[in-house]
Amino acid sequence: MSELSQNKMGVKPMLPLLLGMSLPAMFSMMIQALYNVVDSIFVARYSPDALQAVSLAYPLQMILISFGVGTAVGVNSLIARRLGAKNYHEANTAATTGLVLAVFNWLVFLLLGLTVSRPFISMFTADTDVINDGTSYLTIVMCVSFGMMISCMGEKILQSTGNMIFPMLTQTLGAVVNIIFDPLLIFGIGFFPRMGVTGAAIATVFGQICSMTFILIVLFVRKHEIKITFKGFRLQKPVLKNIYAVGFPAIIMQCIGSVMVSGINAIISLAKISAAYTAAYINAFGIYFKLQSFVFMPVFGLNQGVSPIIGYNYGARDKKRMYSAFRLGIIIAAAIMAAGTLLFQLAPGWLLSLFESGDASNAASNALLAEVGVPVLRIISLSFMFAAVGIMFATLFQAVGKGFYSMAMSVMRQLVVLLPVAFLLSKINMVAMWYAFPIAEIFCLGVAVVFFLKLRKKEFSKLS
Repeated sequence: MSELSQNKMGVKPMLPLLLGMSLPAMFSMMIQALYNVVDSIFVARYSPDALQAVSLAYPLQMILISFGVGTAVGVNSLIARRLGAKNYHEANTAATTGLVLAVFNWLVFLLLGLTVSRPFISMFTADTDVINDGTSYLTIVMCVSFGMMISCMGEKILQSTGNMIFPMLTQTLGAVVNIIFDPLLIFGIGFFPRMGVTGAAIATVFGQICSMTFILIVLFVRKHEIKITFKGFRLQKPVLKNIYAVGFPAIIMQCIGSVMVSGINAIISLAKISAAYTAAYINAFGIYFKLQSFVFMPVFGLNQGVSPIIGYNYGARDKKRMYSAFRLGIIIAAAIMAAGTLLFQLAPGWLLSLFESGDASNAASNALLAEVGVPVLRIISLSFMFAAVGIMFATLFQAVGKGFYSMAMSVMRQLVVLLPVAFLLSKINMVAMWYAFPIAEIFCLGVAVVFFLKLRKKEFSKLS
């Protein structure tokens, strides 16, 4: 084992190790969160209809991301465990397999982007402008998703070895490119054409392609613990099985998030409220998802640092260091979520004002957004602290190869509990509906504790 992994993963004091591995990822995820918010702010300034189109497109975009991230999580977990067990050949094979799977995922979504974009948007609205904008956005981000698929895989491969700097630079590059080109292409600044939502989509995929180019150069030019080669390569069933033992549940977890968002939008669309309130609630929920990324993205960055540490020490059968990483992860995640909760509770009106339309003719829409959005942000944010602990449990399960536990948590939280409870509470009123989020997180945390106790008794107790 190289000095890097011996010092970082197996020997180095846990707090400096965890911060050293997590902070770069947290920083890059914050940059990504900034992009998510800025992108929606620009779209909202363009028009409320454009914001609604992007909000309705978001669930299908989440499915796209789920396949890229979920597959990469499976590869990351397998590489980290094989490095911990000093099985370098299988670690290299897993990395090469990951890049092949990234290309395969892109081909699937290329086909889907050409066929399902318009029917999907049409499920939630009859507004022709919204349908056209949403279709254009989805078609571009899905058909040109190879940049996202490959860059995400490259980042996870490097993170599995303890290298967090280049993944940070990769994500930062893509986000900065997006932020720069968003206003240029949306509003037609300078010699750029005014393209609206289509411009936002083009800026997104261009940033992803820049990230992909950078990470491929790093992977194939610089020296790493992982050696990727396609000479004599073939897909191996045991490797695919090990990757998707973690990756498939991770994919399902994020796809379930897409189903949840679509389900909430459907509940809103079916509620007995006016078209104006329907649009306002859909926009408010879409804005929430962009804003909550500022809170959740740093925790997901922490996740990226904690996961390979847990996976490595689980592979090395070092229970003490595995638990240490897990406990520190919970403490830091809870602190981040506490700050996010305070922000959403104390300044929801200001947060929503960032997404107001710049056109004076939309003053009524802006006022309605503030009216419905303030309780949405305040109520949902009550779930943040419970989510912090739940995310760390899910990270632990994925890192030790028990991804189906994480998947079960997600299914129960978002399908078994959240959507049915939201539907029932919507019959009381639209404000009560949002309490389904904290209710679901509390339930999910209880399930996570049960899974953890089961693992501790049957598997973790055998570690040294």
